[in-house]
Amino acid sequence: MNDGLNFVLNFQRSERYGFQRSFEQGTSNSRGSRNAKWNDPRVAALYIEEAEVVGFEAPRKRLTDWLVQGREERTVVSVVGMGGQGKTTLAKKVFDSKDIMGHFDCRVWITVSQSYNSEGLLRDMLLKVCKQKGVTLPEGISQMNRESLTDEVRNHLRKSRYLVVFDDVWNEFFWNDIKYVAIDCKNGSRIFITTRKKNVVVSCKESSFIEVHELQPLSLEQSLELFNKNSFKIDCDGCCPNELIGIADEIVKKCSGLPLAIVAIGGLLSTREKNVFEWQIFREHLNSELNTNAHLIGIEKILSLSYDDLPYYLKPCLLYFGVYPEDYEVKSKRVIRQWIAEGFVREEKEKTLQEVAEGYLIELINRSLVQVSSLKIDGKAKGCRVHDLIRNMILEKSEDFNFCKHVSDDGQTSLSGIVRRLSITTIDDVFKECIDKSHVRSLFCFGIKRMSPSFDRGIPTKYRLLKVFDFEDFVMNNIPMNLGNFIHLKYLSIMMSINAVEVVPKSIGMLQNLETLVLRGRYYFELPKEIRKLRKLRHLIGTELSLIHLKDGIGEMKSLQTLRYVSLNMDGAAEVIKALGKLKLIRDLGLLNVPKENESIFSSSINEMLHLEKLSKIKEFPEWMLDLQNLTVLSKYEGLQLHFQDGGFQKLKELEVSDCIELREIIIDKGSIPSLKALSLIDLHNLKNIPTGIQHLEKLEELWIAGVDDEFGKRSSTEDWNWIMEHVSLVMDFNFKCDGNSDSPHGIWDLCFSINK
Repeated sequence: MNDGLNFVLNFQRSERYGFQRSFEQGTSNSRGSRNAKWNDPRVAALYIEEAEVVGFEAPRKRLTDWLVQGREERTVVSVVGMGGQGKTTLAKKVFDSKDIMGHFDCRVWITVSQSYNSEGLLRDMLLKVCKQKGVTLPEGISQMNRESLTDEVRNHLRKSRYLVVFDDVWNEFFWNDIKYVAIDCKNGSRIFITTRKKNVVVSCKESSFIEVHELQPLSLEQSLELFNKNSFKIDCDGCCPNELIGIADEIVKKCSGLPLAIVAIGGLLSTREKNVFEWQIFREHLNSELNTNAHLIGIEKILSLSYDDLPYYLKPCLLYFGVYPEDYEVKSKRVIRQWIAEGFVREEKEKTLQEVAEGYLIELINRSLVQVSSLKIDGKAKGCRVHDLIRNMILEKSEDFNFCKHVSDDGQTSLSGIVRRLSITTIDDVFKECIDKSHVRSLFCFGIKRMSPSFDRGIPTKYRLLKVFDFEDFVMNNIPMNLGNFIHLKYLSIMMSINAVEVVPKSIGMLQNLETLVLRGRYYFELPKEIRKLRKLRHLIGTELSLIHLKDGIGEMKSLQTLRYVSLNMDGAAEVIKALGKLKLIRDLGLLNVPKENESIFSSSINEMLHLEKLSKIKEFPEWMLDLQNLTVLSKYEGLQLHFQDGGFQKLKELEVSDCIELREIIIDKGSIPSLKALSLIDLHNLKNIPTGIQHLEKLEELWIAGVDDEFGKRSSTEDWNWIMEHVSLVMDFNFKCDGNSDSPHGIWDLCFSINK
């Protein structure tokens, strides 16, 4: 019954937003692409002059080395990046270089259509291979089937050291169409692929070595150089006039290092008068120019191709990044939980919704549509954002599909029609105009301005259908007493302004569908006993949470997977600690002020949590904790002495040791914490030296140090430092000032280093 209902709801949603229930390429529906003719800039990329290329020196050398040096086995070399980033231009410059021309007997370039068929691709490949080798085409080539075409191409490549470039590949199963053609003669032959989708290349690992270069945006300096080459190539001696430098900088920053946009905008401005007034007008209307100007429409077209290629279930997930402000870094857990609350995430066998949603985010990242801005220690995205021009495209799609409306300080956004999602970065007077939008399902507020108490109270009355209420970045005066009106709410996040205890209203117990509750503020939140009724609540997060009214009631919240940070500095702490043992699904637990006298109860409860992966804010480090085999993250440890014994913490990947006033020594036995990747030593003023036995941490990648004694580094052995510098890829010290003592055997410490190998 539920499966059928979900199918109907998903179908209705896909129809409403124009999302096709298909994995095939969709169709663009943006206003600009309907009305303007355009020339595909990917064709022009094949004919760019050397003098017009900027920022490709390092990647060109890297790719050339992969192609002409290294292993004899056939290898797939690839360039991955978002649309318009210069993949084709870079590949063509490498392909046409003297180093490549002199190294390969046969060089073939094939531009791959999004809608290619395998026989057509193989036929094109055979034609170009024969032309390259100067041999006669086999008879009946137009009637050959796939098997015959494969045999012919293999025969022609068999005795050659070949390079075949497949430009602009979209199909993630592309390798299946060419792997038998690309014969491996152990002579250094190469396949070269350009793609927006990392999975295209990953699939090649099945039967080939691969090398992947992920193209990065141009730096600001490189962007300005490219912009000037295109804007002033005819006049001004190729240099930006002084009076236009400031405006040019602002325009270029909007491009965020995307060569396609820089070249297109620079080319357009080369035809404009070079005066401040003209350029200021262009800068102020740049967003609308991108969507309507015939010379710039290709930018959105190119970026929209990536959107059109998305399967239907990923389209709303990408559009969701449009609810956040420009250049906003969103935590991956936050957006994932909101996707789930919105109903975007499909159930899959043997996977939690969280795991499915994480897969969605990974796919958007691999398709070069979402950028990773920060990483967790396990390599997953901690924070992410979208490129400014991708965001522009998202906003256009959102407008077309009525996906989300924005209200900003100027109040110019039209709120006509049914508004499903509302994103607000505004003052109260403008907010009044949209308060009555009762169809809103998701409400977001961003900014530092506070709302008046009347708005705090009025929201639950006006927005009864909300599923997502995200005010984490917008300070509220009070938690509305009538929270119970949000009977459909699944995600609730609030930031409070007061510097005192905030009592969460009892009406929160009426939110039977709530899955995520986030409470931010300067002080702690006192939770009512009614919160135990929230049987669907999976994530309960607060700056500091008091469970004084819950005690054993917390154990009834069986769905909890995340619970932090709970203060146990209260009467009845033992009862709360005992009840925590009933939370069998808990994965992420943060506790404050665990009483030492309750250590045995704490031990029993923790050992009941079979899925526990992350434990934070623990003050003591009892011996029994060494046996928590599923633990992967232990943060904010505040104990007195640390000795990691052989066999302890087999899965721990991240360890933060902080604020330990008396801690003097850390000992790491061989065989303990073998999976550790990151170690942070923070505010340990009495720690004498680097942990003894640090060389046993064979997987250590990051070492972070701050707030230790001035003599810390000099007391550590040269042997330990040499091991660190040889084996640890990232070492960060925020503690010391450089003294220029390069003769010191511990000079590495004196250099205030930030080293990335």
